[in-house]
Amino acid sequence: MSKNTELQQRRVDAVARGVGNATQLFAVKALNAEIWDADGRRYIDFAGGIGVMNTGHRHPKVMARIQQQLEAVVHSCFQVMPYEPYIELAEQLNKRAPIDGKAKSLFVTTGAEAVENAIKIARAYTKRPGVIAFGGGYHGRTLLTLGLTGKVAPYKLGFGPFPADIFHARFPHAYHGVSVADSLQDIANLFKYDIEASRVAAIIIEPVLGEGGFIPTPPELMRALRAICDEHGILLIADEVQSGFARTGRLYAMEHYDVKADLITTAKSLAGGMPLSGVIGRAEVIDAPAAGGLGGTYGGNPVACAAALGVLEVIDSENILERSTLLGEKLAAFIGNLAKDAALGIGEVRHLGAMFAFELITPGSENTPDADAAKALTVKAAELGLILLSCGVYANSIRVLVPITVEDEILDEALVMLEKALRAIRS
Repeated sequence: MSKNTELQQRRVDAVARGVGNATQLFAVKALNAEIWDADGRRYIDFAGGIGVMNTGHRHPKVMARIQQQLEAVVHSCFQVMPYEPYIELAEQLNKRAPIDGKAKSLFVTTGAEAVENAIKIARAYTKRPGVIAFGGGYHGRTLLTLGLTGKVAPYKLGFGPFPADIFHARFPHAYHGVSVADSLQDIANLFKYDIEASRVAAIIIEPVLGEGGFIPTPPELMRALRAICDEHGILLIADEVQSGFARTGRLYAMEHYDVKADLITTAKSLAGGMPLSGVIGRAEVIDAPAAGGLGGTYGGNPVACAAALGVLEVIDSENILERSTLLGEKLAAFIGNLAKDAALGIGEVRHLGAMFAFELITPGSENTPDADAAKALTVKAAELGLILLSCGVYANSIRVLVPITVEDEILDEALVMLEKALRAIRS
C-alpha cells in the first residue's frame, strides 16, 4: 500500500467529511514551485496553496525572517504585550496601500476574519447595517462571510439562515451575457425594492473575482461603484484576499484602477504560507470601532508578521511585480495558441497579471460551459505531475496560481504537461 493511500484511509477515518480535498496526494516537501507527495513523487504546483505561495514555497528570505523570530518571541498576544513586527508591517502596508490620505492597518489570522472585521469597521463608521456584495464572489466560510459569498454549492449548503441586511447584485461578465449596466441596474433595484441607500454601510467587491472564475472587475464598474458610494455615504471595500500581493502585477489589484477603496482586505500570499490576514483603510474609517473592539488572540502573530516582512523584501528585491506581468503574458500566449484548435474546447482566456484562467467549453459551441472537462483536466494533470485547480460559477474555469518565482524551465515543463493533459481528455 502506498503512503498516499494509507494516509487517505486515515484521513477518511479521522477528519470531518466537510473538509474537502482536491486530490488524494499528501504533501511532505515543497520548494518554490515544486512539491513532493508521500510516495516521493514530484509535482509542479499550479495551485500555490490556493493563491498563498506567490513568492514560492519556503523562500529563503521568508524562512530567514521566520527563523529569526522563532528565536525571539513566538506569541505574546498583541493586545497584551505588543511587538515590533506587527507595527513595522502595518507601517509598510500603510505607505504602500492605494488608500486616499493617511492609512492604518490591523491584523488577524484568516481571510474571512479580515472580511468580517472590514464589515464591522464599516458598520461602526457609518452606523448603518446593510452590505451589498456580488454574485459569484467569495468572501469566506463564517456565517457572516457566507452571507456575503455569492455561491450556494458547496459553501452554503445546510448552513443557513445567514445574517440579514446582505444583498447581491450580478457581477458583470460579458462572455456569459452580464453587462456592467446589468450590475448597476441590480444595485438601483436593490435601492428601490430591498434597502434604501441611506441604510447601506458598504459595497464589497473583489477586484478580480476569485472562486467565481478569475474575472477582472471592469474599470467602468469600479468607477461607478465609487461614485455610488460617494453619493450615498457608503464605504467601498476591496476584498484582495486572493488578488493581492503581486498576483496581478501590482501589490494590490486596486492599483489597476483610477479610483480607491476605503478599506482593503488582504491574506493568502501576505505571509508566504504563514496564517495572517489584515485590513488596511483610511485612518478615520478604521479608527471608528472602540478600543478593544478589534483583534484576536492570535491576530498578527509575530512569526507571521515577520514572514510578511520577508515577503515584502522578496517582492522589492526580486522584481516580482514585473515577473507577474510577464508570467501572465506568457500563460495567455500559450493558452491562446492552444485555443486555435477548436477540438480542445478552450473558451475565454483572461488574466490580470499572473491571476490567470481559461474556460473549457463544449467543443464547437459558442460558450457552453464544460464542467466535466475541467474536472477531468485537473485529474489528468495530476497524473502527469501537475497540480491544477478549477473554479468559476459554472465550475468550468481552470485557474493558474503558480508561484510567481517559478523557474522558467519548470514553467515550460508544466505547460507541456498541461497541453498533454488537455489533449488527452479531448481525444
